[in-house]
Amino acid sequence: MKRIITFGEIMLRLSPPGFKRFSQTYSFDVVYGGGESNVAVSLANYGMDAAFVSRIPKNDIGECALMELRKRGVDTQHILREGERLGIYFLETGAVSRGSKVVYDRAHSGMATIEAGMVDWEKALHNADWFHWTGITPALAQGAADACLEAIQAANKMGITVSTDLNYRKKLWKYGKEPMDVMPELVAGCDIILGNEEDAEKHFGLHPEGVDVTHGGSIQAESYLSVLQQLMKMFPRAKKVITTLRGSISASHNSWSGVLWDGKTLFKAPTYQITDIVDRVGGGDSFMAGLIYGLLNFDDDQKALNFAVAASCLKHTIKGDANLVTVSEVEKLMSGDASGRVSR
Repeated sequence: MKRIITFGEIMLRLSPPGFKRFSQTYSFDVVYGGGESNVAVSLANYGMDAAFVSRIPKNDIGECALMELRKRGVDTQHILREGERLGIYFLETGAVSRGSKVVYDRAHSGMATIEAGMVDWEKALHNADWFHWTGITPALAQGAADACLEAIQAANKMGITVSTDLNYRKKLWKYGKEPMDVMPELVAGCDIILGNEEDAEKHFGLHPEGVDVTHGGSIQAESYLSVLQQLMKMFPRAKKVITTLRGSISASHNSWSGVLWDGKTLFKAPTYQITDIVDRVGGGDSFMAGLIYGLLNFDDDQKALNFAVAASCLKHTIKGDANLVTVSEVEKLMSGDASGRVSR
């Protein structure tokens, strides 16, 4: 069985029940999640050998986060039990024309204070086939960026496939470095790159050529080709560059698809209309997990891309950060069955 290692931060998510605003609530729903841990949970749920590497405080809240990972089948043996606190983020869920809102409280967390040399990467990556990180980790602090670079270089040396989800987060880059100062060296070691046009612009100053890419209900896959081509030219190690295509009609209704460029062919997935979104947080993570699963299990880039898009479409129906669907459920949607009928 293929082994996948992900590296990043898992956080405590606190959300007002339903669609309440922060100012209306007197209680919060509790979820544990984070970009890279969400990928590990999805992959473990698909029956893959998935491990998560992080730095989590040795207290009751940290233990709750570990329990969430363990009950989903994620290997946690290389998580460091250190640091002052678990990061927190508050999520106010939007609806219709009111967008969702996130407030971070993750300063001085275990991952925000990690440094190079803390993780034994030769041991953590032993027998691994794939290593995944996201642009969220190097946005936290210089030490986190250094630890991420250390992991990528170790994976490159060991011949392990490396993937990244660029995941630009404006609210996190606060330690004096701009993304363009940090990200190019990290992404240079990646074989698989996932990112949209905003990620490409904010991290590398790349822009679509000759087209107007806007956020709206109609998304043309070909509009993103120039961005994918520029990314592959900038990072020649990359074998595949992928972007999700989200058309935001409202906070409750999105269109959803994706494209993959392998240097020769632009693969396009079917487009789904997600008309009643339950929870869109973790949508990109579920896509990445589906893509990793597909690329490891199908000798067909089109099928891998279709699996990723269908898996992520289903994630939008699930409350919480992580995608808890099965391979058979994803394949059912891929086959065209979107009826949602009761399974008896």
